[in-house]
Amino acid sequence: MRAAEQAAPGRLPGLRPVGVVDIGSNSVRLVVYEGLSRSPTPLFNEKVLCGLGRHVASKGILDEDAIDKALTALRRFKALANCLEVQSLHVIATAAAREASNGPAFVEACERICGTEVRVLTGPEEAELSAFGVLAGMHRPAGLVGDMGGGSLEIVDIDAQHIGEGATMPLGGLRLMDVAGRSLKKAEKFVSDTFDAMPDLAAGRDRDFYAIGGTFRALARLHMAQSGYTLHVMHGYTIPAQAAIEFCGLVKSEKPGTLGGISAVSEARQGLLPYGAIVLEQLLRRAEPNRVVISAYGVREGLLYTLLPEFERQQDPLLVACAQLGYLRSRSPDAGEELFEWTSMLFEQAGLDETPEERRLRHAACLVVDIGWRAHPDYRGEQSLNILANASLSGIDHPGRAFLSLAIYYRYAGLVSDEMSPQIRELASPRLLHRARVLGGAMRVALLLCGGMSGILSHTPIRLENEVLTLSLDGEAAALAGSRVETRLKNLAKLLSCRWAIEAPPE
Repeated sequence: MRAAEQAAPGRLPGLRPVGVVDIGSNSVRLVVYEGLSRSPTPLFNEKVLCGLGRHVASKGILDEDAIDKALTALRRFKALANCLEVQSLHVIATAAAREASNGPAFVEACERICGTEVRVLTGPEEAELSAFGVLAGMHRPAGLVGDMGGGSLEIVDIDAQHIGEGATMPLGGLRLMDVAGRSLKKAEKFVSDTFDAMPDLAAGRDRDFYAIGGTFRALARLHMAQSGYTLHVMHGYTIPAQAAIEFCGLVKSEKPGTLGGISAVSEARQGLLPYGAIVLEQLLRRAEPNRVVISAYGVREGLLYTLLPEFERQQDPLLVACAQLGYLRSRSPDAGEELFEWTSMLFEQAGLDETPEERRLRHAACLVVDIGWRAHPDYRGEQSLNILANASLSGIDHPGRAFLSLAIYYRYAGLVSDEMSPQIRELASPRLLHRARVLGGAMRVALLLCGGMSGILSHTPIRLENEVLTLSLDGEAAALAGSRVETRLKNLAKLLSCRWAIEAPPE
């Protein structure tokens, strides 16, 4: 029986797999996504480091051994795409394929294997798709996008939904090694001369630098390892710009093998770290951003984003992802939206003023409130925290992940149970921590009333008036009152520094 004919309760209904093959200057990668969605989830992800662009600058051609590796990888990827019943396969190629004299012949061989057209991106097209990737993966991004591949560096300004004109520069890691003859001093001069020929990158306003590409991610992974960072999630990892500049200075001055935490970076990437550090350091000095923000979303996700209808592009990727996760794991997915409305009244009356970002985080938490119900009761909090802290979510930063995971942790483990959360708590501000605890306390009351099912909370409104937190149980809901409900309502009232009461009409 073929995969599509089998029941797969763990997959979202109505979606057909879509694949992207990215033929880069360093790696060739296949990513198959569950379907075309505002928050695409990878079903399969594999890369092969082929080094197509290793000698393009000096020789002008793709090496035969690199071509053989790439074509062998593509044969496997095509077979895998067939096994996964990919509905549509998109194949793109970047700097090495477009610049090498034997690039056209290589592309023709790729098309014969893949059975579809290979779209060879121009530099500006690559920059634009990188920017679309950041739009797809970040919430209201504003700043400069930089995508460093093996053969080139693409940069483009981005501000919410507006994308500037992209530019491409010959500053890929493999190209720098080739041009400089593995001399870091020559590479540094080449990078400086290249940037000198570009328009001024400093925009004179507050903004971030969104870093895309394997070399930038490897630098971030090394920084994460050296700093003992709590959360091993690359997407949304941030480094203050000045700290990143100092870190780049360290990386380029030391042999990669002697750097602390270097085991966190694959051996194949280690040799490119000094070249990535040279590019990133000079770029940051010139662009003067506030922070470096790592984006795991890039050209591939940007391509999928362009295929979405406009109304889907406008959706919030975090809420879409959490709604999908809630659908797959909750006893009654509709209960999440009801809980959001139920807690909205509470937060408003309790004087817990929310920014738009805090409100969307609370909304997201409500959508995933019930994801741990299948776990053993003693471990539901721990399991839910780990799932949400490390989930494949977009449109959320690391403090937001901390809020999301802690709110659900408190919902299961209790308001005074912090055994599993000390390190995650470090990522959130005191304000977010308090709101996560209040939301967790409210969830503990609500889920005891509705049992995770929809259609109940509308009959159990909660309000805070005159410093009294009152739970009203209307009609048949009056029978839901009990000692456990009273205890949890009392604990929530304590968090809000008020008294509590239950209104239930007599039978």
